[in-house]
Amino acid sequence: MSSSSLRKKSDLRLIQNVPCKTLKNVLSNLQEVILGTKLALLFLAIPLAVIADYYHYGRPLIFGLSLIGLTPLAERVSFLTEQLAFYTGPTVGGLLNATCGNATELIIAILALANNKVAVVKYSLLGSILSNLLLVLGSSLVCGGIANIRREQRFDRKQADVNFFLLLMGLLCHLLPLLLKYAATGEASTSLINKMSLSLSRTSSIVMLIAYIAYLISQLWTHRQFFEAQEDDEDDAYNDEVTVEETPVIGFWSGFAWLAGMTLVIALLSEYVVATIEDASDSWGLSVSFISIILLPIVGNAAEHAGAIIFAFKNKLDISLGVALGSATQISLFVVPLSVIVAWIMGIKMDLNFNTLETSCLALAIIITAFTLQDGTSHYMKGLVLLLCYVIIAACFFVDQIPQPKGTGLEMQPKNSEGGGFVSA
Repeated sequence: MSSSSLRKKSDLRLIQNVPCKTLKNVLSNLQEVILGTKLALLFLAIPLAVIADYYHYGRPLIFGLSLIGLTPLAERVSFLTEQLAFYTGPTVGGLLNATCGNATELIIAILALANNKVAVVKYSLLGSILSNLLLVLGSSLVCGGIANIRREQRFDRKQADVNFFLLLMGLLCHLLPLLLKYAATGEASTSLINKMSLSLSRTSSIVMLIAYIAYLISQLWTHRQFFEAQEDDEDDAYNDEVTVEETPVIGFWSGFAWLAGMTLVIALLSEYVVATIEDASDSWGLSVSFISIILLPIVGNAAEHAGAIIFAFKNKLDISLGVALGSATQISLFVVPLSVIVAWIMGIKMDLNFNTLETSCLALAIIITAFTLQDGTSHYMKGLVLLLCYVIIAACFFVDQIPQPKGTGLEMQPKNSEGGGFVSA
């Protein structure tokens, strides 16, 4: 539903005059898929990134263009999954959306693992969770509270409670490998501790995937009413738009082909991002941790963020919470453990130990957000607190240049003695 808020109504009158039916269908699909979004202008960054790579322009430029190009692609993937849901039904459509909802993060993670950049994987996935919990939700509550300042905004707590239970379970899976390091006695060697942490992480990842499957079953079948947005009778007086039943604008096979094609383009741009992130870090004077935790999630999920804010403006907080908390839960219980399993298959040692500072930020973000939403009401001050917490965490990783201990997958070392850039060890 977040992609519909960024959709631009297409004018197909000129296309209808095209005599060739095949050409008409192609032009219609181009109009709906490429030009049918308010972010269409950002598509220009995709060929520019390819040209910059082909002619060996500055690698930081390739990194920046690739990030910009990923923004409309992520929104269009969401749009295409919604279109396919019209043909497959809500259940299969929900599974498809759950799988493709964070395709960008998953593809970046797999490509980073293929390049043995475990630090980038961990940082980018942690950043996605923090971004959804604090930045997206905080912005939504601030904008929704200001737009509806004369009345109290309410939402159904059942959906939020389920998401927080799952996020806390995911947090436990991150804490235990970290605590093993402190619980070990002096007789235990570092290699033994790392081996124990890796085995525990792989077992926990399997459990997390089982929990996520159970979450999907409850969301799509057994307790579907908990996850559906509740309509407020007062909303009609405040909404300017008249709700119209949507119909598909492209065919099933066209949508499937576009989805496959855009996934390939996302993979290409993600490869550019992974290959050039250290060069961007060195050139911009920013650590890889800051770029991965702050910049990657903000740019990569910009369309999703905008959708959540727009729904909050319309006093549809249940949808905004579904976007923010649902995405955080999906990253925590699906993308993170799947990355550990994929790394296992590839012979790469990736565990769930995100180190002390990173795990503490995740724990505090979950706890603060849970307290913020505990009473089922919202106003702009709650959102402001979440936003300020995100600013504090961003400042922390901006100034953090402490090399991480070996064996965590987060060890970073200075790229040179003068610049602020860091690279994966």
